[in-house]
Parts: sequence; structure tokens; C-alpha cells
Amino acid sequence: MPIRKKNIRRSAVPKKGKPVPGPSVAELLLEIGVEELPHQFILPALASLKESAERLFSDHRLTLQSIRTMGTPRRLTIVVDALAARQTPMTKEAMGPSKAVAFDQTGQPTKAAVGFAAGQGVAVHDLEVRQTPKGEYLFAVKHESGRPTAAVLVDVLPQLVSGLSFPKAMKWNETGVRFARPVRWVVALYGGSVLPIQAAGITASDQTKGHRVLGGGKWVSVRDAVSYLSILERQGVIVDPQRRRELIGEQIAAICQKTGLQLNQDKELLDQAVYSTEQPSAIIGSFKEAFLDVPEEILITSMKEHQGFFSLRHKQSGKLAPHFITVANNQAKDMSLIREGNERVLAARLADAKFFFDEDRKVRLEERTKKLGGITFHQKLGTMAQKQERVRKLAGFIAGQVPSGQTELRPLAERAASLSKADLLTGIVGEFPELQGIMGGEYARHDGESAAVAEAIREQYLPKAIEGELPETEAGQVLSLADRLDSIAAFFHVGLVPTGSEDPFALRRHATAMVRIILERTLRLNLADLIDQATKLVVGDGFKGAPDSAQVGQKRITDFLFERVRHYGRLVYGLRDDVIEAVLKPAHGKAIDLVDLVQKMKAIADVTTKAEFDPLIVGFKRAHRLVEKEQWTSAPVEPARFQHSAEAALHQTVANERERIDVSLKAGDYAQALDALVRLKPAVDDFFAGVMVNADDQAVRSNRLSLLKAADDLFMAFADFSQIVVQGR
Repeated sequence: MPIRKKNIRRSAVPKKGKPVPGPSVAELLLEIGVEELPHQFILPALASLKESAERLFSDHRLTLQSIRTMGTPRRLTIVVDALAARQTPMTKEAMGPSKAVAFDQTGQPTKAAVGFAAGQGVAVHDLEVRQTPKGEYLFAVKHESGRPTAAVLVDVLPQLVSGLSFPKAMKWNETGVRFARPVRWVVALYGGSVLPIQAAGITASDQTKGHRVLGGGKWVSVRDAVSYLSILERQGVIVDPQRRRELIGEQIAAICQKTGLQLNQDKELLDQAVYSTEQPSAIIGSFKEAFLDVPEEILITSMKEHQGFFSLRHKQSGKLAPHFITVANNQAKDMSLIREGNERVLAARLADAKFFFDEDRKVRLEERTKKLGGITFHQKLGTMAQKQERVRKLAGFIAGQVPSGQTELRPLAERAASLSKADLLTGIVGEFPELQGIMGGEYARHDGESAAVAEAIREQYLPKAIEGELPETEAGQVLSLADRLDSIAAFFHVGLVPTGSEDPFALRRHATAMVRIILERTLRLNLADLIDQATKLVVGDGFKGAPDSAQVGQKRITDFLFERVRHYGRLVYGLRDDVIEAVLKPAHGKAIDLVDLVQKMKAIADVTTKAEFDPLIVGFKRAHRLVEKEQWTSAPVEPARFQHSAEAALHQTVANERERIDVSLKAGDYAQALDALVRLKPAVDDFFAGVMVNADDQAVRSNRLSLLKAADDLFMAFADFSQIVVQGR
């Protein structure tokens, strides 16, 4: 049985001739029709749908132009433009046994050749013998022209549907497919033809449904994306969420223009309106002015959380207006019935909120603190009463580091901390947990506490988001730092630390907030002392620590906070990683002033732009390595042992600049200190050019190492310049 013999070619040159036409393309339209999805599920589902489609089409060698997704509460849609009609052709090659093993003495294929061919799914006579660097070997070559795309889609689209995941999913038929809500229909069209896929127990068709009310729930046929969008719009459905967003914005702007009111901007509410409707209609409603006696945060939160309503303000005064805007999923001739229904529901909600507010004020915050022992902070970390007491002590300690702390700030911070968690026991916070702190400040003011104490309680949870607003008052900043640092120290003590993407207690957010407060409010605090005090307070409460808590303690928390400093430095100041590391690495075990450390980072970042800096660092690193490698003996420099003028010059330069650097470092003038270091460059260069450090005379050699150590110490007094990467190396 002859087997073709072929030498390996390193490259293939195409023959001249007419260009091969590209594959024909067509549009794919896939719609998953469902019962109403929760608005918060839709945007992540569309993002996942697009990502999964891109991956599936790539894996199956299907080229395309673009993928776009759209969605409403009742449909998730994907449109793929210019999807190739066939898979991209592919050639697979597999190397088998050597020729010597594959053929016997008569030239007939052995079991090795037959088995290899069978394993590759080719005939033995189609195997090729090729010359390789290791000798002659058998190769199996398979050419796959590619299946029609329609056939591939029938296989892969069901995977696209079943592969979607949701925070909560359900099963509703015998297929066992899990989805956020039951799937009721599937549209699958490729090039205008129906793909008969089976997904979630449903056979796809070209039939979709319009708006439940405006479209009468009728089935309509579509043939492509253009007809799909236009036909559904006639049936009361705007499928594109961006169009709905623009429409809602225009409607709200028209209402505000007509009424002279101003919208309380809220991105979350706008997203909710976009993904809760298929045909949005903004309506203005009102509530009794008597409810305005309730703090506006309660009214705004009640409108948002219970009803999804936008709140409004008077343009001139900025005060909350007794009006709201709701976005209905309908377009009736008379919208008054919808407006009146929403007003009735809101009135009941606001009445409940007013009742809670009135009842809450009958009990002072100080009285409520006595019941905090009945609230668990965490099963391993005792009660909220214990946490509040730790926060009070830590707030006092932190305030003591601030210049005004001993006389004014400390008593304010401690008083605010002693009442900080009492509002957890109020009716309003029980109904709206997001009002923690805000209501505490309100009730503290009602109880006759000072404005400073009330404001600190109000600001204790700021910032609420990574880029959220920071506490404005010193007492609020201190209380926020104390609360967050206590949480970090407590959870680290019992071994509940963030791992990978898991951070159930939001400790990274707490750490980022601490870094922002300290740096953006320029708080000159010794973070090492704060961490030590927070850890001692947690240990003092007698909680059982993790097995390694005694060893890792302060260093582990410091590393955790430094990681957020690194992130902040890169993101906000655009600092290089090596510059950040040069300052942070030697900071362990010393007083840690984050403001000071960042000032050093900025100074180094500025000096790295100077032409002489990189050559200077090269010289420093050479000196640093020699001192470490040659085991400097701690002997002082003896000028009498100098044998070369470069030694004396370096010694004199180091002595001259040491005093300047010390003064500059103490004054915090880091640019001046770095300039002094830069002035060392000529002396360092001359030293290495004219002096052999490893002299035969041991005393001379030791003296020269001491001289380099003196220069090395000048650099290391500022930062660990061994971390700096010389650009281009």
C-alpha cells in the first residue's frame, strides 16, 4: 500500500491568479422571550450574552462583523451582523511514528502505521512521509472545508441560551434548564430563514410578541433585525435600551421645563426605569406638603426604594418639592388613572415613614445604646455594643494625633462614636438600612447634641462608594477612620481576610476609604500606631484569634492598606510601580505617615525625568550591590587610607551633602533632598572610573566599602532606590 512522500515546506507561496472571493455573509437574529425579568438582571445578562456569543463563534471558526445586544423586561436579543455562511476552512496535521517504525522490511505498513491512521480518522494510504529534523516521520493531514453556519448554529445557539446565569434562577419544565424567569418563546433567524433550534423546551420560530397592553399580546412575524425593531415598535415595544434611555430623558426634561422643577439626578433610578419598561412614559405626581416635615433623605429614599420614583427640587431654593416622577410601562390616552394610583401608593408609604420618624424621636439615642448588646456584630466578634466601645476608644486615640485633638476634637469624636450605632435600633433604619448614620445624625440633633457631634455621626459611613463624597468635618473623618480600621483589625484577628475576588465584609472598600480620607484630607497620622491600637482593642475584647494572628497582626494589616495605597498611587497620581515600592518597602516597622510617603513618591517621580537620574541610579545600584556582596564590616571610613583622589572627593561630597539632605528631609523638602543626591553623581562616577574597590590590601578594600556604604546610606535615608527600574533596562 503506497504512502505519499512529501518534504516539509517552511513557507507556502500562493499562485498568481484571480483573487478568491470572500465567503458570503448573513445576519443572525436571536431573541429569548421571557416572563418579566427583574430590571437589575437585564444589563448583566446582555453583557454575558455578548461575551458568550463572541467566544462561541470564535471557537467554531465563524467570522463576523459585529455583535449587538438589546433587551427589555420580556426579551433578551442579540444581532450578529455579517456572519459568514460557512466555517473558516482548517487544516489539521498530526505527526505519527517514524518511517522506520511505520513500515516493515517489505515496505508494508505496520500496526503502528495502521493504528495511527485509525486514530486520526484517515486511510493508511493517505498518510504522508515527511522529512523532519529528527528524520522521516508519518503525518496525517486532514482538510476541513467547514460546515454551513446554519448547521453549526443549530448546535451552538441552545448552549448560548442555557449558558446564561443569573443571581437567582428557576426551573419550570421537564428540560431542567435554569433561567431567571420561564422562557416562553425563541426567535432564531439566519439570513431570513428560521433556525429550528431547541432551547429550554421551545422550538424557535419567526414569531415574537409585542407589548402586553399596547400590542394586545399578539404574535407577530419578523424576518430580520430591521423588521424586528420596526414591527415591535408598532406593537408598543422599544427594544433598544439606549433609545428608551434617551426617550425617558427627553420626557423628564419636558416635565421639568413645564413645571419649573429640577430633577434629583440618580443613575441607578434611571437604569431601573430603562430596564423596567418596553414603552416608557414619564408622569409627574404629587404628595401632601405636610410630608415635607419629614427629613428629605427619608422621603427621597422611600420614593426610590419602595416605588422607583424620581424626586424633584425647587430650582431657586433647592428644597425638596412635593412632587415625583414615575416612568410607567404604558401609553394610555388618559394617564391620570396611572398617576392617581401611584400617588395613593406613595401616600401610604410616606405615612409609614412619618410614623416611624415620629416614633423614633420619642426615645433618645443614648437610651438606645443600652440595647446594642442585643445586636450581633459578627458571631466571632461579639456585639454591636462591643464594637461601638472599641470605635469610641480608637476615635479618641486617632483624634489625639490631630493637632486640635486634645482640646477640641477628641471629646467630640468620642461623644459621636459613643452614639454612632444607636440608630440601628430605630424604625426608619430598620425600614431603610441605607439611612444608617444619616438618621443617627438627625436624631442626635433632635436630642440636643452639638451640631459637630450630629454631623460626625451623619458622616461616619462616608465615603459610601469608592469615588463617593468624603466626610467634611474632622470629627466625621476621625469617626469614619476608627469604624473602618476597627472592622479591618477585627476581621483580620479572627482570620476572615479577603482572598482573591472574595471580600464578603467589604474590607478592601474600607481600606480604600481610609487611604482616600487620609490623603485627600491631608491627615498627618502615624498609621502604624493606629493599627497597633486597633489590634490591641480587638484582642482586649477576648475574641479567639486565628492560628497565625499573633505573628501576622500589624504587618499583615499594613500590607493590606499599602496595597490600596499602591492602587491609589497608580490610579490618581499615575505613579510607577517601582517608585511606589521604593518608598513603601522601607516604611515597614517605622512611623507611617501616608501623606509624607506620597509626597516622597511624587518627588521621586519628578526627579526620574531628569537626564542624569538613570545613570545616577546605575552607579548607586553598583555601590549597593558591592556593599551587600562583599560583606561590609561596619568599620568607619579612614581618610588616611585613601590612595586615589577620587576617594577623597567622594568622601568630601558625601559629607557636604549629608547635612543638606538631613535638613531637607526634616523639613519635608524632598525635591531639595533629591537634588542633593543627584549632585553625588560626578563623585560616584569618578570613584568607579578610577578606583578598584576589591583591592588586594584588605584594609584598603574594607575602607573603600565603608566609603560606598556612606554613599549608600544617603540614598537609603530617602527611599530604597534599589527598587527603581532604570528605563530601557
